[in-house]
Amino acid sequence: MSEKPLLVLTTLSDTDDIEKFAKDLVASELAACVNVIPGIRSFYCWKSTIESAKEVQLLIKTTQALYPALQSWIEEQHPYEVPEILAVDVAEGLPAYLNWISTCTKDC
Repeated sequence: MSEKPLLVLTTLSDTDDIEKFAKDLVASELAACVNVIPGIRSFYCWKSTIESAKEVQLLIKTTQALYPALQSWIEEQHPYEVPEILAVDVAEGLPAYLNWISTCTKDC
């Protein structure tokens, strides 16, 4: 494995153009894969008020080396004022899959 893998989470409103967001992210070679999990309901505090929203969870497979550029890309493209961007280290995984993430984020 040449690049340390990273899993990045973000959410979008279920009314946003999720397919375009996910495809553009992969086309940019900042992510090898984006999984879209529909049907989540989020409850959160925003500007001192408890809010709720129907959202879609995105699981983004990338590398730590690409994280700064990925974060910037999400911040620029995301419709939320403060988007969820959480990066989770991948401790273990199938070596062939982890290598695939590294390969796809260099030459897709």
